[in-house]
Amino acid sequence: MPVYRIFRMKEHERQRFRIAPHTSGATMVKPNNFQEEGTVEAASFYAAWAQMKEGKTALAIGDILLAPSDEMRILKYIGFEEARWLIPEAKPEIVPPAPGAPPANAPASFS
Repeated sequence: MPVYRIFRMKEHERQRFRIAPHTSGATMVKPNNFQEEGTVEAASFYAAWAQMKEGKTALAIGDILLAPSDEMRILKYIGFEEARWLIPEAKPEIVPPAPGAPPANAPASFS
């Protein structure tokens, strides 16, 4: 049986998530808005939800389950939907021009 990793949405983000309009397609989520909190062994995402619903650690709207295959689902009011981590792109490194070199945006001169 698969073991799902549990990621809990931080409370300040959960309030925004709950009032946000429903969107179609994969939900993009920021890793820093979640905290990993253990695992659950279950046959499916919904089996994990049902199993946890009976205990003190029930999943809440906005929580994520991550399958061993890296398939990720976020719990919404309508059930589990696809989610993906939003990883910001690295900013390009700005290299200063060499001394005496013309500026990068200078027009080309013809002799």
